[in-house]
Amino acid sequence: MLEQRIQQQFFDSADLKYQAAETLTRPIADAVAAITGCITGGGKLLVCGSGAAAADARHFTTLLVGRFERERPGLAAIALSADAALLGAAGDAGDAAQVFAQQVRALGAPGDLLVSIGAHDDAPTLVAAVKAAHDKEMAVVALTGRDGGRIKPLLAETDVHIAVPHERAARIHEVHLLALHCICDAVDLQLLGEQDDS
Repeated sequence: MLEQRIQQQFFDSADLKYQAAETLTRPIADAVAAITGCITGGGKLLVCGSGAAAADARHFTTLLVGRFERERPGLAAIALSADAALLGAAGDAGDAAQVFAQQVRALGAPGDLLVSIGAHDDAPTLVAAVKAAHDKEMAVVALTGRDGGRIKPLLAETDVHIAVPHERAARIHEVHLLALHCICDAVDLQLLGEQDDS
């Protein structure tokens, strides 16, 4: 019984990825265009994630600053932090939901790009970060679940929304990770061209 349940997790994950491939291909390509345009234009990426997606934000920036699967110069990307010191400072100021927004206001500039990642689309920290990015004349790439919750109505026409069509946070995270890897691969392709496998 336990083994069947484990197998079902694999099947459910694979089914969602097949299902989402058609609907997410265009938004992922749009995200690649936005990220490549930002980087080649001299901008930087500010990346934040709510809850478990904070690890996705750090992973994504590591792949951009370091490397994905090919050697290349590092790309300008910063994972915004929700560490104890920053949460404490935001809490002392009266609103811990502003932890990412404060960093966007301090580090962001027009032409930069915010990448917001979260399976729970109503996270106050992400909502505030998106608002702060728009105040700084930054575009946004938002990876969400379901219908995007409170994030979706905040997105401008120039923003990109990658919404995973599922209810379970675990499945949403799995597709977010795949989408981030697709973005890294495509950014490398845009910047470096086709790879010679010989």
